[in-house]
Amino acid sequence: MSGTTSRTEPLYSTLGGDPDLREIVNLFVAEMPGRVTTLLKQLHAQDWEGLRHTTHQLRGAAGSYGFHAISPAAGAVEDAIRSRQPEAQIRQSVASLIDLCRRARGGTPI
Repeated sequence: MSGTTSRTEPLYSTLGGDPDLREIVNLFVAEMPGRVTTLLKQLHAQDWEGLRHTTHQLRGAAGSYGFHAISPAAGAVEDAIRSRQPEAQIRQSVASLIDLCRRARGGTPI
C-alpha cells in the first residue's frame, strides 16, 4: 500500500493501548453507530444546523479519544455547512466522515 488508508481498513485510537484509557475509548467506539445514525437522519432531513452541531461535537470528541483522522473529516462537514457549500459537497463530506466512523475500533491492531 502506498501510505494511504483503504476504505475498509480498521481505524484505531492512538489511545487504545493505554490501559487507563482503554475502557473510555471502547465506550466511544460503542456509541459510534448511534452517532452515524444521527448524522444520516440529519442529512436525510436536510437539518443543516443540527448536522453542523453534531459534527462540531464529533470533531472535538474524536480528537480527545485519539481518533485523529475523524476530527478533520468532521471539521470538513462543519466547514462545508458553515460556508454554504452545495448540498452535493456536504453529502460527500458526510459520506467520508461516516466511512471513518464505521471503521473506528477499540483496542489496538494485532
